[in-house]
Amino acid sequence: MQSLAALARHSVETRRGSTGWYADTREDVLAMEVPVALVYNGISHAVMMATPEDLEDFALGFSLSEGILAHRHECYDLEVRQEPQGLAVHLSIASQRLAELKGRRRNLTGRTGCGLCGTEALEQAIRPIRAVPAPALADAAIQRALAGLADHQALQAATGAAHGAAWCDGLGRIRLVREDVGRHNALDKLIGALARQGGPSEGGFALVSSRASYEMVHKSASAGIGALVAVSAATTLAVEQARAADMLLVGFARPGRHLIYHRPGADAAIRVNA
Repeated sequence: MQSLAALARHSVETRRGSTGWYADTREDVLAMEVPVALVYNGISHAVMMATPEDLEDFALGFSLSEGILAHRHECYDLEVRQEPQGLAVHLSIASQRLAELKGRRRNLTGRTGCGLCGTEALEQAIRPIRAVPAPALADAAIQRALAGLADHQALQAATGAAHGAAWCDGLGRIRLVREDVGRHNALDKLIGALARQGGPSEGGFALVSSRASYEMVHKSASAGIGALVAVSAATTLAVEQARAADMLLVGFARPGRHLIYHRPGADAAIRVNA
């Protein structure tokens, strides 16, 4: 069940009509979107607009996917605090990681799930990507996960304004889902949740309710996720990065069909019918 912290109620005016228009007023449910500061050893590093739920997972996942931490054990403590201007997640991290963070510090204040906002130089934009072992997925597993995603997206069902990121086992059974108004945030939350459980299980894959961009591929690889399935299309850079990581990248996952943009051992995009 979705927590009340992620939802707000608002009066809206509904307009209907074909030959003539009329209006009625009702109460609607909206997804919360608030500034969330990520503070490392007392130093504010980034401010992201996010849904105020599963923020511990978000902070840990962001730290891992952005390379601030190399391992979850480098985060010694984590606390979500309510502050006058919004929420702040305070992380206590290893001194070596803090020194490295100071050396490449950047401000990420910006849009929801901002991706590369605040990157100061072109050489920072495309970071090296790690190679990941890709599972051999059956088409039926992808389709099974796709069919079950909506049932696990409570925030999306209530508001129509949330992205979901799901961890699925090799048979396509959904094991874990995180939601947020930002697609990057949802994936970071999933990465953080998986890290708390010891990392992604062998043979599984991530399913996201968005396009497969460079950032989504890179974040997945950083977490050791070897297969990413997206509901919408992939970008050219996402495909290049999937090839560099030798990751299985699937997009346009719809009932009865999906596209394989990259499969380890195959260069060409292939349409697969389930």
